[in-house]
Amino acid sequence: MNGSFRVGNLFGIPFYINSSWFLVLGLLTLNYGNNLATKFPQELGYILPWILGLITALLLFSSVLAHELGHSFVALYQGIEVKSITLFIFGGLASLDRESKTPAESFWVAIAGPLVSIVLFGLFASINIFTSITGPVESIVQLLASINLVLALFNLIPGLPLDGGNILKSIVWKITNNPYKGIIFASRVGQVFGWLAIISGLIPTFLFSSFPNFWNILIGWFLLQNAGRSAQYGVIQGALANLTAVDAIVPHNPIVSENLSLREFVNEYIIGKESRKQFLVTDEVGQLVGVINVDDLKIVNTSEWPLVQVKELTKSVAKMESVTAKTPLLEVVSLLEQKQMNELTVIAENGILVGLIEKTSIRRLLAKKEQAKTT
Repeated sequence: MNGSFRVGNLFGIPFYINSSWFLVLGLLTLNYGNNLATKFPQELGYILPWILGLITALLLFSSVLAHELGHSFVALYQGIEVKSITLFIFGGLASLDRESKTPAESFWVAIAGPLVSIVLFGLFASINIFTSITGPVESIVQLLASINLVLALFNLIPGLPLDGGNILKSIVWKITNNPYKGIIFASRVGQVFGWLAIISGLIPTFLFSSFPNFWNILIGWFLLQNAGRSAQYGVIQGALANLTAVDAIVPHNPIVSENLSLREFVNEYIIGKESRKQFLVTDEVGQLVGVINVDDLKIVNTSEWPLVQVKELTKSVAKMESVTAKTPLLEVVSLLEQKQMNELTVIAENGILVGLIEKTSIRRLLAKKEQAKTT
């Protein structure tokens, strides 16, 4: 997440804080401190309410952190890597390396966070009921109990990106046996709740001519944006689900034999063909040996092209990232994103170079599939 910085590790999980977190921390400190100063002016004086306000705000975020750790521990138990936990303006986010393998596993990862919040609610409520605490401490514990209950209930709203949306996704996944339908359905529901939150924030303005509820509008915008991305991601995943790397190979494959003459290379691969600046070069058995740049043809006189072979202009390259022809296309997309690459070579099981995959060739494939649906 942009604007976040790492502050350490929690149980081996990288822990980040977003700059927006400090804004909320300050607002909560002022709010809670003011409430305590108003309730207990004689007991707390002038400075202590704000110190207790800060402590309360930090305890609130500790509850959010515990919520995210609930998701993380269940994911780790399933063998899923937790890439990071980040605290930001809307709470927290546990970033997982991959999706759960079954609907049941997905359900337990999603429900774990709200369950932790419910347990914390029960703990703080029990402290208030069964102990003799009074005054500011009682007020703080009561507030923490309420906040954890609200945190659990809010996150159980059945729309992505909230936990309830992930629970709904796992249920639809179980019913349809299709995880991508679950993502799309739960994302659409999340967008509905986003619009409802925005509308509820604007109601005071239209009905009572008062200020809008900016917090509701902000939450609605957050839900709309993230649910929209989830829906788009689900559509793309669904489109790529049954495809492999070989399905997205660049058309007019840019592979040439090192034994071709430059004249043959130009005639067969350049003249009248799609413009490319670089071609992959293979040896006699079809294995990759390097690349040839079209611009390098200029260093050889055209009259000598029939006499000079491609291998004489071939440049060796560092080991290129590759995938097998049968690698699921979803894994290819994930690899391209993780390693920030634009292309991968595709290798057959016998080690022969099959072709090249580019981000543009995947987008082109998606566009063709979308066009086929509308015709």
